[in-house]
Amino acid sequence: MSSKSKVKLQKRFSKNSIEAGCDEAGRGCLAGPVFAAAVILPDGFEHPLLNDSKKISEKNRAILRPFIEAHALAWAVGICSPEEIDEINILNASFLAMHKAIDQLQVRPELLLIDGNRFKAYSDIPFECIIKGDGKFTSIAAASVLAKTHRDAYMQRIHQDYPHYKWDSNAGYPTKAHREAIEAHGPCEHHRKSFTLLKGQQLELSI
Repeated sequence: MSSKSKVKLQKRFSKNSIEAGCDEAGRGCLAGPVFAAAVILPDGFEHPLLNDSKKISEKNRAILRPFIEAHALAWAVGICSPEEIDEINILNASFLAMHKAIDQLQVRPELLLIDGNRFKAYSDIPFECIIKGDGKFTSIAAASVLAKTHRDAYMQRIHQDYPHYKWDSNAGYPTKAHREAIEAHGPCEHHRKSFTLLKGQQLELSI
């Protein structure tokens, strides 16, 4: 993406509140947890590579992650397992993962900026839902990078135990190779039983 086409991120939603940007990664995957990050940035924080994580290369995300973690006032990552996703559904699990991230922040936010159009209130902290917020606000973009990079690193680790699913390249998303591997080998404990793992067929793990 050229500098001319890149949209300039807004640094703040409000003037005086301590804001935490929140975003998730892995919602549309067939396998692995959903990850969420909450990030509180200092005034004036910026990085020329920062944008919605989906619009950044893997190489640049790897550059951004340590920079965000080093310069944020506070940051945290929350995780909901495939079992939790199956029990409460992926939308609620995404909200819960965000709540888990907010729980861990060392600075209490006064306003939550949520990527998307829905959220379940966290405690008494007010929130704003912002559609495509990861491409609009610096703190949400930073949260999107942390959620994505932490999740990708996790999927790389569990790929070592199940290399045939090719999670090192597809991160659990429903690619053709991933679905073919499920058809050939069946699902494993990292797959989400409540998701349609094969087109036209719903598989469940034997208990």
